[in-house]
Amino acid sequence: MPSLPRIEEYADELTAIRRDLHEHPEIGFEETRTAGIVAEKLRSWGIEVHTGIGKTGVVGVLEGKGGGGRAVGLRADMDALPMDEETNLPWRSKSAGKFHGCGHDGHTTMLLGAARYLSETRDFSGKAVFIFQPAEEGLGGARAMLADGLFERFPCDEVYGMHNNPLATPNKVGVKPGPAMAGSTFFDIHVKGVGSHGAMPHHSKDPIVAITSLVQTLQSIVSRNVPAVKPAVLSVTQIHSGSAYNVVPDKAVICGTIRYFDDEVRDLIHKRIEEMCEGYSKLFGIEVTADLRPIFTVLMNDADLSEAYLEAASDIVGADNITTENELVMGSEDFADMLKAVPGAYCTIGHGGDVPVHNPGFVFDDAILPVGASVMARIVEKRLPLS
Repeated sequence: MPSLPRIEEYADELTAIRRDLHEHPEIGFEETRTAGIVAEKLRSWGIEVHTGIGKTGVVGVLEGKGGGGRAVGLRADMDALPMDEETNLPWRSKSAGKFHGCGHDGHTTMLLGAARYLSETRDFSGKAVFIFQPAEEGLGGARAMLADGLFERFPCDEVYGMHNNPLATPNKVGVKPGPAMAGSTFFDIHVKGVGSHGAMPHHSKDPIVAITSLVQTLQSIVSRNVPAVKPAVLSVTQIHSGSAYNVVPDKAVICGTIRYFDDEVRDLIHKRIEEMCEGYSKLFGIEVTADLRPIFTVLMNDADLSEAYLEAASDIVGADNITTENELVMGSEDFADMLKAVPGAYCTIGHGGDVPVHNPGFVFDDAILPVGASVMARIVEKRLPLS
């Protein structure tokens, strides 16, 4: 049973919703159209709707027919990436520089499918809380919803999330108990020197010479300061400086990301970056400052609820298509912030394709929409059984 029969009946409708969202992508905290569609759909199914949570977030609340005081939350992210799409699909993005290249349009649609099914059956006790989150892609959407009192206003005993995986076997559901996805810091390092004519660099305090040396030195932090048994990554991903062929600029900026699974490792890397900036300031006689912003915490799946999630998924995809993952993932996910507040688990679901997410050629496989919706619905039924 790859999906629940009732959900399979409206698979075509789910596909239509997903492709419409795909054509009209909205980046973080701008998901007004998406949020409006979500709210309209939920209301049409008789679900209590709350909007404007975390700016553009939407929450739906549904009571089962069995009464009871427990609640299970289901979360999906709604935002697109600030990048161009290169697929040439009929339903490709109509907005330049905006693309659902991570499949959040699919996540939103799967949660809508689960919400519709549960509203029609209500075969559970307690409450199902449907959390449609904005701004997952590094902008702090989960934290914004939490700051707006998400779990104080809509208490949940458990919360579950899901992400598509185009590189996994179709319909394969995996969960990594315990630490699963890395915490992340974004950083900007600003260098302020003295500019000059390019033919007379002796009049300058050249920020480019300093910053290119610093990029190399930063790579020694993980390799020579962090124990080899503790995974960590430091990547410089941007360098910005200069505007003319014959001008030594007066400033430069490098940007990048740090990934880790241990807060002590994070703090060590932060400390070494700040020390290096101080040292380079003295070495080159310039001003070097670091702006370090912890964006994501480490995603921790509750061990017991990870097992419960896989058990629910096995009802849908079969025991041969569930797996307890062992490998850590260096990618980050701000659902981690919700899991710090409420215990739960986060799974991946495989689908057809061979292009990874965040690639301009990524294509979401609509065949998994009813499958993901069914897994989400079943975890509610399993964790809030009718007495």
